Amino acid sequence: MLSFSTRAIVASAIQVQGNLEPDDEVWLDDDPRPPAALTVTGRVSAAGAGRFYFSGRFDGASLTECRRCLVPVATDIGADAHFIFSDAEAGEESAGDPDVYELHAGRSGLEVDLRPAIREQWLLEVPAFVLCRPDCKGLCPTCGINLNQGGCSHAPLT
Repeated sequence: MLSFSTRAIVASAIQVQGNLEPDDEVWLDDDPRPPAALTVTGRVSAAGAGRFYFSGRFDGASLTECRRCLVPVATDIGADAHFIFSDAEAGEESAGDPDVYELHAGRSGLEVDLRPAIREQWLLEVPAFVLCRPDCKGLCPTCGINLNQGGCSHAPLT
C-alpha cells in the first residue's frame, strides 16, 4: 500500500513498505514501465500544518533496448527518494511548486499518495540509452544483422 490517511500520519509517523506494480493506473501509456513491481520503503511523517514528508527508497529494474543492437537489456534501478506533500488549502507558499506534491482526496479524507511521486522519480532514473556491453558492435547498416553474433558479407563502412 502506497497511500496513507493524513489523520494516521499526524497521529504517528508511518513506516512504508509496499510495491508499485507495472500495471498500476498511475503509469501513462508512453511510460517505460518496470517489468516487475518496484519495491518502496521509507517513512512518511508530518512536517507542519498540512504538510507531510516522505523519506525512503525505491528499487526495481528497467527493461530497455541496447542503443546499438536493439537487444533487450535489464538494468537495476534504485534511488533514495524525498518528497514533500502539501494540502493546497493549508498554505499558498507551495501552490504551483513542482517539487511539492498535492494531497489526494481518499475514502477517509485527505491522503498522501506516493505513487505519482515514485513514478516521476522512476522516470528520471531510467537511463535514456543503454548498451548491452561496452564493446557492442551494433547492427550492420546494410543488412541489419547483429554484428555481436558474427560478421556479414558487407564491407565495413569507412
